[in-house]
Amino acid sequence: MLLRVLGSAAGGGYPQWNCGCPTCRAVREGTRPARPRTQSSIAVSADGRRWFLVNASPDVLTQIEATPALHPRDDRSTPLRAVLLTDGELDHTLGLLLLREGRTVHVHATAAVHEVLRSGTGLLGTLQMYCPVEWHEVVPGVDVDLGDGLSYRAFDVPTTKRDRFGTGSGPGRVVGYRFTDGAGGRSAVYLPGVQELLPQVLAQLDGCACLLIDGTCWDDDEMLRLGLAAKTSRSMGHVPIAGPDGSLARLAALPLERTIYLHVNNTNPILLEDSPQRRELDERGVEVAVDGLEVRV
Repeated sequence: MLLRVLGSAAGGGYPQWNCGCPTCRAVREGTRPARPRTQSSIAVSADGRRWFLVNASPDVLTQIEATPALHPRDDRSTPLRAVLLTDGELDHTLGLLLLREGRTVHVHATAAVHEVLRSGTGLLGTLQMYCPVEWHEVVPGVDVDLGDGLSYRAFDVPTTKRDRFGTGSGPGRVVGYRFTDGAGGRSAVYLPGVQELLPQVLAQLDGCACLLIDGTCWDDDEMLRLGLAAKTSRSMGHVPIAGPDGSLARLAALPLERTIYLHVNNTNPILLEDSPQRRELDERGVEVAVDGLEVRV
């Protein structure tokens, strides 16, 4: 199984267009070792021939062009077979509109996310004005065969973050995906948005070889301290990395072969490769994703 990180930053990318925080200034000015990043998305394949996009960021066209494996082969045939959505956030769904030249866009999403895109943002209705859209309902806990021995099982990720579109606070607003290679039985989990690592979420990580997980903020009050927002990381739906209840401490006991942070916010000091926070991750053997990272599971 192959996983390609297309974009490793949180919404807005890195640097963020309207931000002059220390980390954004550092990458713009080249004063500290840091690399620009596009907005969060990955592609998954069993064999490198048929690919599945997980979230469609506003940077999707740039990401596809930067990834030769995703280029069309003949005429307008494409190796991209479907888009799997973890939630209905704009930074994970706006790219769907940029796929409007496709013959049919296959979208895997929960009923709650489908409702957001249909009635909340109206995004699916707009897309359907340009090309056919086929919705495949994602049901947490149900295994879905994608062909060539690749399958996924979505799992619910409870959240209390503000509901922007009035679709309620029930299950299915946010999900993670566990991908399994049927040939070897090995699994990888993609979890770019998680508010708390609750027992039911940690249970979904049992036995997985690789975890690609939410690394939005280092500290819960990171954006508050910088004067950039009146919200904490958790209130935005993202568990911080640091602290006794942060993801780094909660994941330490799990026997994971690889743990990779992505969906990293532009304010997070782990983007600076010489920062103390980045050194701490390096010492613990925890990775920070960059655009273009390929993971073989």
